[in-house]
Order: sequence, then C-alpha cells, then structure tokens
Amino acid sequence: MKATAAALALILTAGTAAAQCGGSFSGFVSGLKQEAISRGHAPATVDAFFASAAQDQAVLKADRSQGVFQLDFTTFARRLISANRMNTGLSKANAHARTFDTIERTYGVPRGVLLAFWAFETDYGAFQGDFNTLNALVTLAHDCRRPELFRPQIFAALTLYEHGDFDPRRTTGAWAGEIGMVQMLPEDILTNGVDGDGDGHVDLKGSAPDALMSGGKMLQHLGWRAGEPWMQEVTVPQSLDWSLSGLDHERSAADWQALGVRPRSGGMLAPNLPASLLLPQGRKGPAFLAYPNYRVYFEWNQSFVYVLTAAYFATRLQGAPVFDAGNPDPGLSGPEMKQLQQKLVQRGHDVGKVDGILGEKTREAVQKVQIELGLPADAWPTRDLLNRL
Repeated sequence: MKATAAALALILTAGTAAAQCGGSFSGFVSGLKQEAISRGHAPATVDAFFASAAQDQAVLKADRSQGVFQLDFTTFARRLISANRMNTGLSKANAHARTFDTIERTYGVPRGVLLAFWAFETDYGAFQGDFNTLNALVTLAHDCRRPELFRPQIFAALTLYEHGDFDPRRTTGAWAGEIGMVQMLPEDILTNGVDGDGDGHVDLKGSAPDALMSGGKMLQHLGWRAGEPWMQEVTVPQSLDWSLSGLDHERSAADWQALGVRPRSGGMLAPNLPASLLLPQGRKGPAFLAYPNYRVYFEWNQSFVYVLTAAYFATRLQGAPVFDAGNPDPGLSGPEMKQLQQKLVQRGHDVGKVDGILGEKTREAVQKVQIELGLPADAWPTRDLLNRL
C-alpha cells in the first residue's frame, strides 16, 4: 500500500542536517540517526533501532524488475484469480464473518474488497514476504529514485519499535517495506492500525482481525464511500463513441445506459452515480463501469492492471459472474510498448514513464492519438497503431 499524503509531506518538513539520499550508506544511516534524535527519539533507542541496518541489493533488484504489470488484463486476472483463491476467499469470509461484519458496520468497506487485497497481497497471509523491513526501507530511502516515499517510513517504523510493534532485526515483509497480511507501510500502520483482537497490540502479521480492521480503516481514510459500489461488468454497443471511455471521462450510470451500455447481469448498481467506462483491452474486450470508490484503489496500488483485477475479484467474491473476455485485438509486447510510448512522447503526449507498461497516462495518450488519426478511440494500442505512428 502506498504512503499517505501526510507521509509524503513529512520529508519536506524534516530536518535538513542529513542528506536526503545517496552518498555512502554508513554516512546515510548516521544522518538518519541524527535526524531521529532531532525529532525527539532517545539516543539509546535510536542506536538500538539502527544497529542492524544494512543495505539489501535484492531489494533494489526487485524494485527494478516489475515485469508482471506488462501483462494485459485478461492474462493478469487469470493468473491471479484461481479456483483455489476463490474458494479460500469464500471460506475466509465465513471464518471471519464477525470481523467483516464489524468492518462493514464501522468503515463501510465490503468484505469482498478486503478479501481480494488479502488474496493478492499475501495469499490470505500465507506468504507475507521475507525481506527484512528496516533494511528494505533504508535501502530504498538511500536509493535516489523515490526517497520522498520511503524515508518517512523509517521514522514511522522507529515509532512502532517504541510501541513494541516492530523488531528491526526480525520484522519482515515485502521488498518495498510493506508489512503484514494486507501489506501496509509503517506510516499507514501508525495512522490506521487497529487492535482488532483486543490483545493490546497491532499485529498485522499474526492477527487476521488486526490486519483486516486496519485495512478497512485505511480504505475509509483514503475516501471509501459506504454503501456505494466500486465496479460492475457491462456490455457495450459497437456503435458507441469510444472516445467517451477511460477514467478521465465520467457521466452518470443512467446516461451510460441511455447510450446503450447495459449491465451484464442484474441491474445498474447506482444509476445516479458518476461512472467511467473502462475497456482494458479495447472495444472488443471486457468492459466495466467504474464508480467513485474505484478510484480509491489507486491510493493502495497505482498499477492499472492490478487495480482493475483487484476490483473485479472483489465483485466475484461478492457474487458477480466470470467476466466475458471477448475477442480483443492482440496487444503489444514490452519492447513494442516502449517503442509506442517513445513515439507518443515525440508527438507531444505525456505517457508518464517510458517503461513498456500500459498505464493510465499511456492509455490517455493512445486515445488522443487515435482521435488524431481517425481511429476508434478505445485507448487500446495495437500493432496497426504502432505501424501508423
């Protein structure tokens, strides 16, 4: 889960005595210790906390090797959503029914939403990551790619250590510093951690009630609106103006229905709510309406394909049918996608990072250039589009 805005802002107000990133690793750690003491932490506590801190090259390698997000939605979803994960999710829903009832009553987050995150993040707690969390955070803060994200997490972990909820030598998690069954960063644990089982500690690694309650509070904190849907599968008429699709376009669900967009099963979940039409693989592939709660997912993870898959799996766990994959045109390979992104940049479009990943900015740029070329503007890049460019 990514850091909150408050966590990102913390780096701007921290003391300036220490280098923000880079330099010798030992010197960087010394600077962290100096800053921790300036923040009011006891010198002896600071020394004990940082005593085992070490650089982890495996963390840097993992940070630069996220090729899974280059997969298209259908491939990614089928890889992540197995029959076993589906059945286990339903079993977990029953086993922790009382906790989920409390979450829905207190935070307004449906169980399917948290079950999907629990499944994708750690396979329902079975594998929570074996990277030393302190080493991961210090390594990523020292690396100058995103110090503004990871540096504040170190001081949050120090506060958790003072509370007895973090062990710098033994606490482990994901390579990016997330901890526990639903993978939360230390700053998020400080802000939204909940003692769900009443034992006096927030234990996201060993207590499902703690992890799930904390995840529910986090989603509410990020803007989840109780009683509202997040996504539903729809069918679309081939006569639709495809340039209306995409997250950057909204109209009421009732207006979409007037344009011929229909729920694939049941009725329109919220006719009066604004919604965006998502075509993850273009006009010939699956189609979904995304309601305001869907945008909260991007506060948890910024990958388009991950967010769409997590949101879809949540609907499955709540009873929705398997999506219709359709017959989309073949997508681009990673190298082809990079080539496309470079050509889009040359034409003046903002694609974010040229990384071979079809993220939201690249989709928006593709749609704009499709309009320029008089092509169906469904934001799905094909080899024909690449060749035209």
